Amino acid sequence: MSETEPIVLFGARQKQAGSRQKPSTNEAARSFSNAASQAPIITAFNRKELNMILSVYGRKVADGEWRDYAIDHGKEYAVFSIFRRTSEVPLYRVEKNPRLARKQGAYSVITATGMILRRGHDLAQVLKIIDRRPKLVSV
Repeated sequence: MSETEPIVLFGARQKQAGSRQKPSTNEAARSFSNAASQAPIITAFNRKELNMILSVYGRKVADGEWRDYAIDHGKEYAVFSIFRRTSEVPLYRVEKNPRLARKQGAYSVITATGMILRRGHDLAQVLKIIDRRPKLVSV
C-alpha cells in the first residue's frame, strides 16, 4: 500500500479504494436467500379486517365518542387501539392473535382494564360488542 492511495473504511474492515470487487452471482443469490429465510414473520390485519374495524371506528368518530386510534403489528399479534382522547390509555383494543385461531378465536375486543369483552373466529361478530346502535322504542 502506497502513501498516495486513500484507504476507505467499510465497517470494521479496511480496503483500498481501487480494490473493490463485485460479489459473484452465486454469493449474491445466497445472501438474498438467507435474508429472505431470516425475514421476521409479522402478524397484521388484512384489508378486509381493517375495513370492518374502520367502519365501526368511523361511525363512533362521527358520533363524537372516539377521536384517535393506533395500529401495532408484532410477531405474535396485531392490535388496533381505540382512544377517546390522544393522551389517555386505549378505551378498547381489537386484537388478532393467530395462535388462538383454532381454540377460542383469533379476534378479541379488550377494554382498558384488560377485561375481554368478546372473543371469536368472526371479526364482524366480535365487533358487534362495541358497535351497539341505539334502538328506537315507540312509547
